[in-house]
Amino acid sequence: MVKMEKVRTILLNRSAYADNDQEADALRSYLKDHQTFVVNLMSSPGAGKTTTLIKLINILKKDFKIGVMEADIDSDVDAVNVAKSTGVTSIQLHTNGMCHLDAGMTKTGLDGINFNDFDLIFLENVGNLVCPAEFDTGASMDMMILSVPEGDDKPIKYPLVFEKSKLVLINKIDALPYFDFNMEKCISNIKYRNKNATIIPISAKTGKNIDLVAKYFKDIVSNWRNN
Repeated sequence: MVKMEKVRTILLNRSAYADNDQEADALRSYLKDHQTFVVNLMSSPGAGKTTTLIKLINILKKDFKIGVMEADIDSDVDAVNVAKSTGVTSIQLHTNGMCHLDAGMTKTGLDGINFNDFDLIFLENVGNLVCPAEFDTGASMDMMILSVPEGDDKPIKYPLVFEKSKLVLINKIDALPYFDFNMEKCISNIKYRNKNATIIPISAKTGKNIDLVAKYFKDIVSNWRNN
């Protein structure tokens, strides 16, 4: 029997603000003033968000004080896994059945994790390609993970999440021989939705190209701080 460690859980309720976009802009400005860079990470369930975060954090924690907020409808499995595998502070955000986070809910989580203690916070949104993309969380940037088993047509079928994401990781490239996935076509589909997106194919399982993702974050956080 594996002993499950306990992590702090914060219960979230719907934002009291009707204008989520206005609240998100205010939160972004507030984070910039306090020099805490927050990344909103989106993907389908099973795309590899948590595994990717663990590999990435274990590289970046030498350069940044990192925190993680794991959003889920229920359970604290991911928060426990991240904390145990990386040693960084990780909290669970319960959404009371909602399939997304908004700016007010994100602010509640940031207050709960004491965001001023961190340079870089990863917010792992609820696993879903639709709802999370529709609500601005107030994060400093959005990113998403598409996995090879999902297919190269997802940027065409679920445009908004690709249009919003500054960084797109194509995960599970170690599985390419087993799936009918055209990498060139997928990249073309992503660029069709978002010509400015940075696209990095990775394997969270093997660690392939995670160093490139780490470099991306080192550069973007440095530029953000200086501008």
